[in-house]
Amino acid sequence: MYEKLRPLLFMLDPEAAHHLTMYGLGVAQRSNLAHLIAKPPAELPTTAFGIRFPHPVGLAAGLDKNADYIDALGTLGFGFIEVGTTTPRPQPGNDKPRMFRLPNHEAVINRLGFNNDGVDALVRNVQRSSYRGVLGINIGKNKDTPNERAVDDYLFCLERVYAHASYITVNISSPNTQGLRDLQEEATLRRFIETLREAQEKLGSQSGTRKPMLLKIAPDLSETELDAIADVLLQAKVDGVICTNTTIDRSAVTGDPNAQQAGGLSGKPLFARSTEVLRGMRQRLGKDIGIVGVGGILDGDNASEKIAAGANLVQLYSGLVYRGPHLIGECVEEIRRQHGAAHAG
Repeated sequence: MYEKLRPLLFMLDPEAAHHLTMYGLGVAQRSNLAHLIAKPPAELPTTAFGIRFPHPVGLAAGLDKNADYIDALGTLGFGFIEVGTTTPRPQPGNDKPRMFRLPNHEAVINRLGFNNDGVDALVRNVQRSSYRGVLGINIGKNKDTPNERAVDDYLFCLERVYAHASYITVNISSPNTQGLRDLQEEATLRRFIETLREAQEKLGSQSGTRKPMLLKIAPDLSETELDAIADVLLQAKVDGVICTNTTIDRSAVTGDPNAQQAGGLSGKPLFARSTEVLRGMRQRLGKDIGIVGVGGILDGDNASEKIAAGANLVQLYSGLVYRGPHLIGECVEEIRRQHGAAHAG
């Protein structure tokens, strides 16, 4: 079905097409017609950072920033869903247009800028939903919060989403909030993570349930910078890392009409670098820290390659734009075929 709809959706502005697709999915879910869109894959139970997942293929943050569509997305058969990025206060994000397709490269550039309705609105949506699968909540800082006080924004969000999340992702790697990636610098990151880890353990003690916390990193990092991040993660005993966010590198899309648009590039051109970062982080971190592989998964072989590189789980986003929800089951089946029981935990 999606193959027939895609040419029509691609005639629309990418952001308008996104909202229309999400609206249509919601209508299908409420009308009990979601089975016509995608057949949920068979389970491939997988354990990562202490959580049991029905299978290792999930939805990356960014598609459902406010948790407006959890129930509808849940009908597509994801092994887990990550919503956000959410910030303490609502913010409109960057000026439109701010999403651009690069069809010849099966890629997307976005400079959305953490547009969202604020963390309290997200929590209300999660509370209203009937979704009972694994839910990650991705947290960030407001655009006008200086980096010196950034940790306060993350603490604010962490405290509010903790009870409602299966795990929490700390996003300091989006290229679309000025200065955000500076938080990945070693000394800054060490203080930042230590503060959040202390809050995580305190919230776990207070609630009686410890929720894993993951760090999402950028692909545009040097080997020295990755060494430093790995050292911080190991010393702080962070539960997991997501490799990677979008890239600011345009070398793979040179000559495309939209290549010079500002923002983060995702999709097929990101695959090689994001997988290289993933493989390197697995070598640095050993086997005890969970890794989620995301970036450029356009088919089942891509998903399987992320697992082979050291990922416990994978996430989809831009691949869904080009392939549709059929991609979920394709990825699960290829991971099952190539890794089978060796991957199930």
